[in-house]
Amino acid sequence: MMLRSVKAQPSETRRTLPGDELVPEARSFTHAITIERSRSDVWPWLVQMGAGRAGWYSHDRIDNGGTPSLNRIAPELQEIAVGDVFPALPGVTQGFIVLGFHAEHYLILGWPSAAGQPPMSTWAFVLEEPSPGRTRLIVRARGDDRYRPPFGLPRWTVNTLVPFGHAIMQRKQLLGIARRVETVPADTRIESGQLVGR
Repeated sequence: MMLRSVKAQPSETRRTLPGDELVPEARSFTHAITIERSRSDVWPWLVQMGAGRAGWYSHDRIDNGGTPSLNRIAPELQEIAVGDVFPALPGVTQGFIVLGFHAEHYLILGWPSAAGQPPMSTWAFVLEEPSPGRTRLIVRARGDDRYRPPFGLPRWTVNTLVPFGHAIMQRKQLLGIARRVETVPADTRIESGQLVGR
């Protein structure tokens, strides 16, 4: 059985994506997956991400305190605004800030820096629909020289262990999103904070 690919196409890696301008001089990592559903079916899973929210759909022992990420759409987590925090870990107030979004097109998260300074990293989720009912989810993480490795790792790991770890977590997340989107009935939508059938 072939493993499902999360490798971005060369054109996806080279092109400019929403949010790139926020950290112009940065190292970037781009991954992508094709999901057999429309953008409107994928979007609800993205806006509810975050530790203590729906989770990150990745390795929950690492980034969600061992609590399984949700396997359902949570209507109460569907409204977002610029400035909202998606907690990085359970029980913390710090995390990724919503820097911008266009519903069903892109979501840009960022790690804040000192007041008045641009974010030190961004994490963009871009949804494209190359054909009806099929979404290409392109995800790009960018970080500049101010980025500090997690868990107290030394600075030199930014070029070694961090990319490897990110690739593992990003793959798990993309596969987790795709599985959830493709499992929930396609005739489900959100209306006035409630899930209803079409």
